[in-house]
Order: sequence, then C-alpha cells, then structure tokens
Amino acid sequence: MLTAAVDGLLDSGLRDLPDGEIVDVMRAMEQSLRRAEAVSHRLVVESVERSLPASLGYNSPKKMLIEVLRISGADASARVTAARELGVWHTLSGDPMPPALPETAAAQCDGDIGVDHVRAVAKVMRKIPHAVGNDAVAHAEAVLAHLAREGTPEDVEQAGHRLLAYLNPDGNLGDDRDRKRRRGISIGRQDTELMSRISGELDPVARALLDPILAKWARPGMNNPDDPDSPTGDGENPSIDREVLAAAAARDTRTAVQRNHDAFSAVFRTLLESGVLGRHRGLPTTVIVTMTLEQVEKAAGGLATTATGGLLPIEDALALAEDAHPVLVLFDHTGRPLHLGRRRRLASADQRLALIAADGGCTRPGCAAPASLCAVHHVTDWHKGGHTDIGGLTLVCDACHAQVNDGTAGWTTRSAPEHSTHAGRTEWIPPPHIDPSRRPRINHRHHPGELIEHARGQVGVDSG
Repeated sequence: MLTAAVDGLLDSGLRDLPDGEIVDVMRAMEQSLRRAEAVSHRLVVESVERSLPASLGYNSPKKMLIEVLRISGADASARVTAARELGVWHTLSGDPMPPALPETAAAQCDGDIGVDHVRAVAKVMRKIPHAVGNDAVAHAEAVLAHLAREGTPEDVEQAGHRLLAYLNPDGNLGDDRDRKRRRGISIGRQDTELMSRISGELDPVARALLDPILAKWARPGMNNPDDPDSPTGDGENPSIDREVLAAAAARDTRTAVQRNHDAFSAVFRTLLESGVLGRHRGLPTTVIVTMTLEQVEKAAGGLATTATGGLLPIEDALALAEDAHPVLVLFDHTGRPLHLGRRRRLASADQRLALIAADGGCTRPGCAAPASLCAVHHVTDWHKGGHTDIGGLTLVCDACHAQVNDGTAGWTTRSAPEHSTHAGRTEWIPPPHIDPSRRPRINHRHHPGELIEHARGQVGVDSG
C-alpha cells in the first residue's frame, strides 16, 4: 500500500494542482512519513525480540541496520534508540510493556510529530534528575508530547529548559546516578583541516585527577611546541632550570586553552614513550604511521596515515618518527606486500606491520574500523589449508571476524584473482540475505583514492 501511494504521487503531475492542494498533499505526506517511523520502531523491536541480528551474524541491531538498509551509523543508532524509547517491548512471558515515552509514542503514531520532535522530547527527559518522582516525570513527558503536537522541535527544546528549572529549581537534585549517566568524552572525526573536536563531561573524580596535571604541564612556558627552548614534561621537575622556564614563560603567547592542548599532547607522548602501556595486538603501543618512500624522500606535502585511521601531514609524521625504528615494506605492482611468510598459525609482528601498510584497516566491505582495532585473519582458514604467508593474510576487526563462517548467514573471504582490477586484495562474498547473487566485494573505505580515480574515469577526467 505504501509503495502504491508513493508510486501514484511520483507518476502524477503536480503542476496543475491549486496552491491549497499542494499544501494539503505536503501535510498528508508528512503525516504518513511520521507514522511510517512508528512502524520502523515496531520492526526494530520485532527483529531484536526474535534475535534476528544474532542469527544473521551481527553483534548488534545497529550493525544489522547498517548492512541491510545501507544507512549511516548515526542513523542506525538513532533508530535503535528511538525503538528503545518509543517501541512496545514484551516480557519473557509475552506480555506487552508500555513505551518508555508513552505520550510521545502516541503522538508519533498519530502522525503529529516527527523524528526531530521525538529527539527534542527525549533530550529533555534524559536531563531530569533521578530524584524527581515518577508521577512528576510522567507529567513532564505528557506536557512535552503535547507541546510537540502543536509546535516545532525548537519550541519543545525551549520549553524543556523551563520545565527542567521547574522540576529542579535549586539545581541540587542531581546525585551520583546522574553524574554516572552524564559522564563521557566524545572525540569527533578529523575535519578538512585534520582537526578533531572534543566534547564531553568529566565526573568529579576525573576532574580531580586532571587539575593537578594541567597545573604542572600547562603552566606558561612549559611544553610549547612553537618554542624549541621550552622545557618539556613536568613543570615542577627539579632538573628544569628555573631561569630557562621563566624566560620561556615571558615569551609564551599561547592562550590558556592552547596551553591545555599542548599539555595533553605532551602527556600522551610521555605516556606512550614510557612503555607502561605494553603491547597491543602483538605490537608495542605506539603511533604507527604509514608513508611512501617518495613522501619520506620529499619530506613535504601529502598525508600519512596512522594505524588508528588518522591522517597526519608528512612534516608532522616525520617529526614523530625522528626517534622511531623505520620498517620498509615492498609492494608489488598491485599494491600488495611481497612474500613474508612463516610456518606458525599466528602472524608475526612484521607481517602485521605490512598489513597495516597494505590494508589500512578492516577489509570487510563498508567497515571503517582502523588497523588498531583489527586482528590478522587467514583469507583461507588455517584449518582448511591456509598458510601464514603475507599473501594469505588480511586485517579484520573483531565484529566482522565473527561474520566469517560456513553458516547460511556467514560471509566468506578469498583473494582477488591475479588479473582482476584489485588483484591480491581480499574479496568478501556476502550471504544470500545481503546479495542473492553473492557477488564478491572489496572494501574501499581505507583507500579513498581508488573511488576517486574510478569516478574520474567514469566522467572522462584524466587522472594525471
């Protein structure tokens, strides 16, 4: 029915409709889309209660939605969260439980509110302290849902500020449960200038631990990357010349927030260099950077990649590598490492470094997990005759590794044929519920240049 209605609108001409009817169609369409979101919640609930993600080889409902619907991770997370708050779940005996936000769920089922209204209501509800009584919480949700039916998401957000002030006028109802719920640090993706935004909230203990560190490491004159004579490390270290520190502080023009940033960077460097972090996936816990020989020789321009999926200007990468132990990996004409094998089942540290340079991260199509979150996987299983040679190994993250199996929902892996476009790369063959024809796929997430070159070729632009 939904498909037929959409087909009818797509096939019909709209230019002859009066202005009033255009508005009516827009309203009706919006109401239908909002109600369809409620159906989407029911489908998510049904899939989870049937353990459908696990039976299809996914470790979470979010992963299943990303793969099956080809949506973004953010969209999938939002849908799972909305289903948890608005969906009707069932007890083990099959009895239905009311939604966590019942009035909001009813408003969406009626088509009166959309996704952004729901997010605005939920955002306010999450900020209500645990100490507020259940009756007051239920009344607050009903008020917000009513406001959402009549206003915009911005109206709900503004009213929510007043509602929170009414429920907690003195601001003293928050307790340890609220602090535990609110704690967190989010590190954003690198932007076009390779900068990463950090946001979040520290609980009292984390703040108490941080303050003395910044007091010593972020003081004026200390750990200034723009001043080669700036002392590094702990500002109270008795080995630091007080006159040198005073002179560095006098010429230090950094703001307080810039000094905090540089202190973090210095602490991270010291922690990594100390060795207390041990090893991670068979390698020392350190910054692993991949550069081409041409980049090293030119020492300028371009970007290097890290095993954690980050990007570094070549100049910064070379500065980090001043005291490093370089590893030279030779590749064939297809971009695959030349032979590096062993008789044991487990890959060596050198093989892992070669795979970091070659694969960049998880090779499963669509997966963005960096190399630091991956294990070394035999393209042909060890128990089926696979060899621990560099040509038979690939990087796979833990979540995707669980999906490689002989079951009906399992993926299989193989090396791309010798004369194919991506010879030697790991091909993943999807199960029938993903692709009935089971066509092999290559992951281009860690090799964006391949997609750019392909697109340029399609539109007839010379890659040179």
